Amino acid sequence: MTAAAEAPEGGATRILVVDDVEDNVEILNARLSSRGYEVITAMNGPSALERVEEQPPHLILLDVMMPGMDGHEVARRIKANEALPFIPIILVTALTETEDVVQGLESGADDYISKPYNFNELEARMRAMLRVKRLQDELDLKNRELEDANIRLKKLSITDGLTELFNHRHVHELLHDEFERARRTEEPLAVAMIDLDKFKSVNDTHGHPTGDVILYETARILRETAREIDMVGRYGGEEFIVILPNTDEEEAAAFAERVRAAVEAHVYRDGPVVVRMTTSCGVAGAAGGVASSPEELLKLADEALYQAKHGGRNRVVRASESDGSGPDNPSPEAGSPRAASSASALSDAASSTVAPPDAAPSGTGSSEAPAPSAPEPPASPPE
Repeated sequence: MTAAAEAPEGGATRILVVDDVEDNVEILNARLSSRGYEVITAMNGPSALERVEEQPPHLILLDVMMPGMDGHEVARRIKANEALPFIPIILVTALTETEDVVQGLESGADDYISKPYNFNELEARMRAMLRVKRLQDELDLKNRELEDANIRLKKLSITDGLTELFNHRHVHELLHDEFERARRTEEPLAVAMIDLDKFKSVNDTHGHPTGDVILYETARILRETAREIDMVGRYGGEEFIVILPNTDEEEAAAFAERVRAAVEAHVYRDGPVVVRMTTSCGVAGAAGGVASSPEELLKLADEALYQAKHGGRNRVVRASESDGSGPDNPSPEAGSPRAASSASALSDAASSTVAPPDAAPSGTGSSEAPAPSAPEPPASPPE
C-alpha cells in the first residue's frame, strides 16, 4: 500500500520525525521519503511542538530520551492540546523495560517500538496507526456534521420561517422565562404588541407574495430598532411581539414609537408594487405588580393594542392608558379572546405540555378570528 493511499485527506502522508541524534533523523528521512512520505524533522522537544503547531503531521515518530524535554512530555503536551486533530504518536526508544513501555503509553503515545527496530515492522505499525487516524478523522467529521445539523434543527424549531424571528411557541417560552427572571431580580419588564394596519387589504389588493415582503421587511425594522437583549417574535399573521427586559412601560412606549415612525417612513417595494404601511402598538410593563403573571402582562399589552386600533390606528397606546377593553369584549372584566388564547399558550409553555401551533408558514392571511355563531355577534375590531 502506498503512502499516498494512506494519507487521511489525500496527497502525501506527512510524518514528523523527532530525535536528538542527527544520524537517526537522516536515516529515517531517507527511508520514509523513498516510500513517498513527506518528512519533516525536529531535533528536540520544543522544536517538535512548534512543527506540530505550524502544520499538524499525520503521524509522529518520537524519540523518548532527549535532553531538556523528553518524548513523554512532548506526547503529553500534544495530546492535551484540544485544538489539534488526532495525531498518532509512535515512541521510538532503546528503553525496553515494562515500566518504560507503560510510562510511554500513559503519557499519550499510541504505540511503542524499541531500538534497534526492523524498518518493515516500523512501517507496518505506521500504516496501522494511519488507519486508526483515518477512522478517527471520519468520526470527527461526522460528529461535526451532526452538531451542525442539530444547531440548524434547533434554530428551525424556534424560528418563524418567513421573517426569521422567534416563532409563536418560542416567544411564549421566552416571555415566561423573562417574567420569572424579572420577578426574581425585581427588574422591570415590558412587552410591546405591534400590528400592521389594514394588512388584509394589502393581501387582497396586491397578493400574498407582496404581503410576505411587507412582513419580512417589517421584521427587519424590528430587529434593527431592538436592542441586543430584546427578544423579537412573530406572534401570528401580521402581528409581532417584542419582549423588553429591564424596561418600564414609558421606555417601552418610546421603543414602540420608534418602530411606528420607522414603519410609516419605510417604502415597501415588491417589483413594481409600492406600498406604504402603518402600525398600531400596545405596550405594557410588569413593574409595581401591575401584572401578576406573564399571561396578565400579555393580556394588558393586547388590550392596549386593541385601543390603538379603535383609536384610529398608527399610534402607540400604553396599558396604563387603556380602559381594559379588548376585541369582541368592551367590558374591562372579561379578557379578549386573543389574550385568553395567549394565556393558555403561556400556561402550556410553563407546564411543558403540548405547545400551541406556530403561525401559518406564509402568514399573509388575516389574523382575525372567525365570528362566533351567536345570534348577534359583536363588531369585529378594525384591522
